[in-house]
Amino acid sequence: MFTSRPEIIGTFGVVATTHWLASQAGMAMLERGGNAFDAAVAAGFTLQVVEPHLNGAGGEVPILFHSVREGGVRAICGQGVAPQEATIEAIRGLGLDMMPGTGFLAAVVPGSFDAWLTMLRDHGTMALADVMEPAIGYARNGYPLVQRISDAIATVAEMFRTEWPSSAAIYLPNNQVPEAFKLFRNPTLAETWQRLLKEEAGPGSREKKIDRVRHAWYQGFVAEAIEKFAQGNAMMDTSGRRHRGLIAADDLARWQASYEEPLSLQYGRYTMYKCGPWSQGPSLLEVLGILSGYDLAKMDPAGPDFAHVVIEAFKLAFADREAFYGDPDFIDVPIKRLLDPAYAAERRKLIGDKASMELRPGVIPGFGGPILQGALPEGKLDGTVGEPTVARAQVHTGHGAGEPTIQANGRVAGDTCHVDVIDKHGNMVSATPSGGWFQSSPVIPELGFCLSTRGQMFWLDPASPQSLAPGKRPRTTLTPSFAARDGKPWLAFGTPGGDQQEQWSATTFLRIVHHNMNLQESIDAPNFHTEHAPSSFWPRAARPGVVAIEDRLPAATVKELERRGHIVEKRGDWSLGRVSAAAREEDGRLKAGANPRGMQGYAVGR
Repeated sequence: MFTSRPEIIGTFGVVATTHWLASQAGMAMLERGGNAFDAAVAAGFTLQVVEPHLNGAGGEVPILFHSVREGGVRAICGQGVAPQEATIEAIRGLGLDMMPGTGFLAAVVPGSFDAWLTMLRDHGTMALADVMEPAIGYARNGYPLVQRISDAIATVAEMFRTEWPSSAAIYLPNNQVPEAFKLFRNPTLAETWQRLLKEEAGPGSREKKIDRVRHAWYQGFVAEAIEKFAQGNAMMDTSGRRHRGLIAADDLARWQASYEEPLSLQYGRYTMYKCGPWSQGPSLLEVLGILSGYDLAKMDPAGPDFAHVVIEAFKLAFADREAFYGDPDFIDVPIKRLLDPAYAAERRKLIGDKASMELRPGVIPGFGGPILQGALPEGKLDGTVGEPTVARAQVHTGHGAGEPTIQANGRVAGDTCHVDVIDKHGNMVSATPSGGWFQSSPVIPELGFCLSTRGQMFWLDPASPQSLAPGKRPRTTLTPSFAARDGKPWLAFGTPGGDQQEQWSATTFLRIVHHNMNLQESIDAPNFHTEHAPSSFWPRAARPGVVAIEDRLPAATVKELERRGHIVEKRGDWSLGRVSAAAREEDGRLKAGANPRGMQGYAVGR
């Protein structure tokens, strides 16, 4: 089978991310004697600099990892929460019936900084200054700006000039859109990080030094600057009006990243691990449960039978996602029932020969809420809405989805990032950092970064499991994946892509385990996804029956899917999916692959 590049194979260590500079930063830590956790943190901070349209210092990150020292698989939740003043009544009192997609009202507590530092403190070996060295160097001295970043800045340039001047000060040097492939700098961000690292220079153990830096962020000058700027300035958002923020320094002080036990599901000889229902992670587990009743190995991975059953399974799982998932600290999620093989068998019976046009959540007495959805305002989409790789507007312009897409109407569909690392000891990390992309909210001038607008995922209906509440986590789309084989840690993988993350992860995983593809072959294979369920992002629209495909899928597959009732939309030859993956074989070989779409992601190793 054709592959865009070789599958990386070595024994010392492998790193796969969505940007070549981050992959090399992670590998540099391994070469200097660090472990997988040191490498993942270095890669994560580098991504905040070199992919600012995809994530930022004010964003969030969920992490799945295996520590050889501890055994098992654990999760770190780096998803920040809604401010204490963010209530349904407060937002509706502003005359709004939906959380904005940008600006200050949708801002949540920045979670990635504490998640990365928590993992580094507890499982890494290197000093924070060492793992942050590449990121600080790129921020201060410059990095080559890829074409898509320049295009994204150009799209929002006028809005920056007229509405978000602090963003213009960084991203429009000399009031000009920075030129692609030239060096671009963010010295303010470098200065913020250097100021934080002064806390590490004092006395005490490595762990205490890292904790002092965490304190400086969440209870020191960073938290103070966030409150001052967000509450002191009314800024334009997707509502078409200017609003001040609700986030306060106290919101940061009362929050910290947390360890959790991941959910899991047995799928033949494989065990899949995912984060809890505060993410969309359990939906992949539901899909695997449903698909366990099919002989996928006998299906052509580029054929209509395979695509049909995978698509229909995701329609069912995403209906459950909308009806049941939410922050389990606030609502009861019937996760045991949702992952029960008997429940999967019931759901499987709903898949017929024809495409379903309905959203059909399961019925679990005493649980769940209404499925809500917004509408797609034709021709009036804002130019700054973040994360989903496939914006619901893209179908009107025919653009693909591998990277941020510039719309004719000025909208930028942002995205996210991913990191996979395995070291020679067998430590493994899968992380999906996102949020705080520069099109999400105004840059905080003292800090050089902006805030995540993950709060746009909240509904203003108290009956919804995803309803807004102070201190509550939005049900994020961010969802790293981790799999064991025969009980042994095996595969760390994931992808950017908003609501498509689980779908692209699933097709990649299924091709590996059922169709004997290696990591790179499966990543390269033509992909597809459904847009049937309500989007997790503003304006929260659904597109019943729509299936997006890469044009490389055979014409016969397309014709048969259409015959079965799917509404098929072609998105280009290399447009769907940004998966990266790393695996450890029983003989000690380490493997890695990365997405070629967009010519940005790379796997490295030796």
